[in-house]
Amino acid sequence: MNASGASAPGAVALRVDAACKQFGETAALAGASLELESGECVGLLGPNGAGKSTLARAIAGRVRPDSGDIAVFGRSLWPRRAPEALKAVSLVPQEIAFYGALSAAENLQCFGRLNGLHGARLTEQVRWALQWTGLDSRADEPATNFSGGMKRRLNLACGVLHEPNIVILDEPTEGVDPQSRAHLWEMLQGLRERGTALLLTTHQLDEAEQQCGRIVIIDSGRTIASGTTAELVEQTLGATRRLSIRVRTVPESLPEGIAVTSANVLETNVADPAADAASVLQSLHRLGATVEDVRLSGATLNDVFLELTGRALRDA
Repeated sequence: MNASGASAPGAVALRVDAACKQFGETAALAGASLELESGECVGLLGPNGAGKSTLARAIAGRVRPDSGDIAVFGRSLWPRRAPEALKAVSLVPQEIAFYGALSAAENLQCFGRLNGLHGARLTEQVRWALQWTGLDSRADEPATNFSGGMKRRLNLACGVLHEPNIVILDEPTEGVDPQSRAHLWEMLQGLRERGTALLLTTHQLDEAEQQCGRIVIIDSGRTIASGTTAELVEQTLGATRRLSIRVRTVPESLPEGIAVTSANVLETNVADPAADAASVLQSLHRLGATVEDVRLSGATLNDVFLELTGRALRDA
């Protein structure tokens, strides 16, 4: 990648420091911070209304922060928009953002020109993108005829055709089947191997846990946790294990700390698997519950997320 000329692996591609943004009475960002290195994939997580979209738009140069700093390879984007730095950043939206009436090749040519490509360079990149997405055999077909997975691949290609150093991905695998999801992540891994830094915003916590080396969680516009999944588990839940118990019928009252997570499945965290699990099972037995299955597992990113942001619904 060469949009900024500074994409060596390990280089700090993006640094957000205490970004704040107010919309009327609403503080969309209230001190959000994160760092992203070249070739790294970082997950940006948070409940609805946490500020993820505002932060992504600020990094892409579409929203001006009221205070704080956003720097791309050490060059601040604000208070003045820095065109050269912004060329290094691309935002691939969750919504399909190409032209359905145009073919895959025509869309790529259009977005390439919009991002400054022309002549032989444009032709070369369109050819690369069609092969990279596996759409070369359908290059001249109207994109509206494509399957969901094909549209996702074309949507991504339109956003990275000009070789940005930093790509912000908003739910890139939304609504696609497992095969298409795997193919998309193979494509993204190829970008990382070329030095591209990826910032992933998603509600698919299992996907973030699998694909991201580090996780940043924001809520109410501020960063509340950052680290690898293992680090976040240790910082938030400690050395606990998740105890899942399937019962024939859920008792009317349950011991404190035990929650019903799905039909007839009870869950709680235990620090000492042997002693604590035995105690929980004895408590359920005294309540008349018939235990049908017991599983013990390590805490997940989902457990950390709920611990930090709560279980209350967020519809905003």
